[in-house]
Amino acid sequence: MGLLDEDRLFPLEGRARDLARALYDGIRDLPIVSPHGHTNPRWFAEDQPFPDPAQLFVTPDHYVFRMLCSQGIALTDLGVPRVDGGATETDGRTIWRLFARHYHLLRGTPSRLWLDHSFQHVFGIDRRLSADTADWYYDHIADCLSRPEFRPRALFDRFNIEVIATTEPATDDLRWHRMIRESGWNGRVVTAYRPDGVVDPEMAGFADNVALLGQQTGFDTASWGGYLDAHRARRAFFKDHGATSSDHGHATARTEDLPQADAAALFGKALRGHCTPDEADAFRGQMLTEMARMSLEDGLVLQIHPGARRNHSDPVMAAHGRDKGFDIPGRTDYVAALRPLLNAVGMRPDLTVILFTLDETSYSRELAPLAGVYPCLRLGPPWWFHDSPEGMMRFRQMATETAGFYNTVGFNDDTRAFCSIPARHDVARRVDCSFLATLVATGRLHEEEASELAHDLTYGLAKKAYKL
Repeated sequence: MGLLDEDRLFPLEGRARDLARALYDGIRDLPIVSPHGHTNPRWFAEDQPFPDPAQLFVTPDHYVFRMLCSQGIALTDLGVPRVDGGATETDGRTIWRLFARHYHLLRGTPSRLWLDHSFQHVFGIDRRLSADTADWYYDHIADCLSRPEFRPRALFDRFNIEVIATTEPATDDLRWHRMIRESGWNGRVVTAYRPDGVVDPEMAGFADNVALLGQQTGFDTASWGGYLDAHRARRAFFKDHGATSSDHGHATARTEDLPQADAAALFGKALRGHCTPDEADAFRGQMLTEMARMSLEDGLVLQIHPGARRNHSDPVMAAHGRDKGFDIPGRTDYVAALRPLLNAVGMRPDLTVILFTLDETSYSRELAPLAGVYPCLRLGPPWWFHDSPEGMMRFRQMATETAGFYNTVGFNDDTRAFCSIPARHDVARRVDCSFLATLVATGRLHEEEASELAHDLTYGLAKKAYKL
């Protein structure tokens, strides 16, 4: 008996369930298009075995270790490294046993679905993880990881991934992407331009990062014009390594369209470290508009991921650094915040701006009406805390009536956890088929239209939106 119900996430009502199952059967084996994520390109460049089960499933996965942390388990006991190099648990089996003893904490969460899917479909496991089965699990997965068919490139092919996008900082040398390209392997791994470190005055090392940007490009990044030209050069470098998008993770969705003299003065204050918090936010907002204009020049899709109140715990930030599970969603305004950018370029159908949110209250009130009228706007799928069966269904229910389906961009998994990629796409496919089946069963959609939409939501929209 497997870990997963074959009809999971389908409607309970008979006709709708049958429709959902039929729709899903028509798209379940389509290739995976993963247009935005955070897998490590080094995996595919070097194609070395993953170290051990704990390093694959526990230590790097903030979805997992934040839940265990909430129940009083120290991050050091889960192998999460300290910024000062201090002692953390390094024995994979010890970490795995601790994880297995607390696996029940993930009941009812999307992480449980993703993990069980990985255990069953990637590693062929049909028994539940618990303290009693922990060592058997560890030995079985470790044995699998020692085999060639479980190396990154083999799993890439087995997962039926057509293309995957990683995300690198603007100053990254992209050595691993270059190695992939020169290796002759036919797997398609592209990068995405993430300039946060050189557009956010509140990020540690901002001025040094901007100076490095100048060194890499040969432009004078102490001047506003040279700084913008340096971005253009780096974007071209990223495009040469396969990039079709840029990505911007700002605290707010604020945009600005200042006169260039005012923008230059604000940039000068940012370089000198003299910006107030409001001025820093204004500068980030100005750069979103500048990046949108650059997208009109070079064709990169602009992704905006706002609303995360990052590194909420000062003690965890001090001990373990950034991105350790303490990023918390916050209320986000889009209507007023995006108006400067949209007044500047919003009516351009040759520009694609993909909006994401951690604030579900904005779906029907702000995001769907905006995407339902501005030619440049598209809505990204439910993200992060809402990358879940209920979150995906709420998105479809709240956004579709106003934005329709074709102002959305399908699904992206946005993950560092490689083995969860097919699991996440499977959840999205099942939820979308369930939503479409309900529309058919309630007389709002023809069955043949639902079949076309299932294909588009699974495959076509992502390829089109991200120019893949």
